[in-house]
Formats: sequence, structure tokens, C-alpha cells
Amino acid sequence: MSNGSLYTHIENNIATIEFYHPASNSFPSELLARLTKAFDLFSEDNQVHVIVLKSEGERAFCAGASFDELVSIDNFTDGKQFFMGFANVINAMRLCKKPIIARVQGKVVGGGVGLISASDYAYATDQAAIKLSELTIGIGPFVIAPAVKRKMGNTALSELTLNATKWHNAYWAKENGLYADVFDSIKQVDESVDDLVQKLASYNPIAVQEMKKVLWEGTSDWSKLLEERAAISGKLVLSDFTKKALEKFKK
Repeated sequence: MSNGSLYTHIENNIATIEFYHPASNSFPSELLARLTKAFDLFSEDNQVHVIVLKSEGERAFCAGASFDELVSIDNFTDGKQFFMGFANVINAMRLCKKPIIARVQGKVVGGGVGLISASDYAYATDQAAIKLSELTIGIGPFVIAPAVKRKMGNTALSELTLNATKWHNAYWAKENGLYADVFDSIKQVDESVDDLVQKLASYNPIAVQEMKKVLWEGTSDWSKLLEERAAISGKLVLSDFTKKALEKFKK
């Protein structure tokens, strides 16, 4: 279970991807690779018209990248490869032919904010506060920044990255474009997600796919851009500042 789990199923042209990790639904590299593969497969599956992305449990949606893995990095190649995990997922979501709807039940940190930003639509509970804390450990959310900026704008990206210790509540995230709506309970989120995806699954799938292309116009350089950003993080994670900051996370 140390690498977490990923479950997928298809019903009535709706694919569901549900991930889990005991450390607040964080992502080790292996789980990120499985998530990337799932998006790639569903993109080409004609049975699938729309995809729901969710995580298990009733607390954190996603705590971002695995700290256990992060603290073990001791060379640039491994560092870049680690951060390419989220780069590959975001590019898979961007290039996925089917719309991706995120169902967010709780707090979101770092790479998790990137996942929601790379989704095409998101509903959340009022517990789904967000934080980008990477600067506090001497790195930055460089890989996910293009997705966050596209979704929320540069002002929100600045607020999230520079005020790196602050939790921004779900209503702030909605006002800044991350969430389409915020609800009082998980039950209400699930009902709203279900209603939306059933409608999307009933529409002309070709029209929906063409609409997704339009929504993602202007991002054709992201394959190269996100790899460059992963390289920046891969260098920074080896810095003395980051090594000292990560000491407290070592088991």
C-alpha cells in the first residue's frame, strides 16, 4: 500500500478514476505514472465520453507529491524525473480528448492544486482549502504553475506561491476560478458531479471533444515547457537550503 492505489471503471460512458494514498492522498512516482496511463487510455476509449477524477476518503483530496520520495533524491537525474511525474500527468490531462471533472472533498496542497487546475471543471466542498507551500522548502511549484496560471490567473498564482504558508479557503478558490461551485457537503458535491457528467455523457461526443480542444488552445508548448520546469525543480531540490528544510521530514 506504500505506493497507494488507483481504481478505474466505466459506466454509461462515464469513466471514474479514484486514487488513494495513506499519506493524505499524496502521490509517489509510481501512482503518478498509473494516473498518466489511465488518462491516456480513456482518451482513446470510445466508450468514454467524460472522466471523473476523485480521491478516496472524506478528508484531504491530495497532499501533492510524496515527501518520502522527495527527501531521498540525491542527484539531478532523479530530481528531474521525480518532478516529471506531475508534468506527465498535466500533459496527459491537457491532451486527453475527454473532459475531466474533478470532485474535491477536502484540502489540497501543491501538485494536487495542479491536478484540479488541469481538470476541465471542478466541484468542491467548503473544506477544500488550497495551499502552494513549495517556496518554504526552497523549491517552487514550477511544473504546475502554467496550469494554475491558465485556470486562475497570474494574480492568484502570485498570492498562492508568495504567501506560501497561507491556506486559501474554498470560496477564495471559487472566486479565482479553480472551482465552478462550492457546497456544504460531500453528498451535494457528488450529486452535482453526477448531474453534470450525465449531461456531458449524453451530448454529441465529437462536439464535446472539439470544445475541449478550444478550451486548451495556446498550450501546445507545454510538453517542452513542463520538462524545463521539472529541470528547475530537479536542481533546486539538491540545494543546501532544500536539503536542510527537508531534514525534519526524514523518518
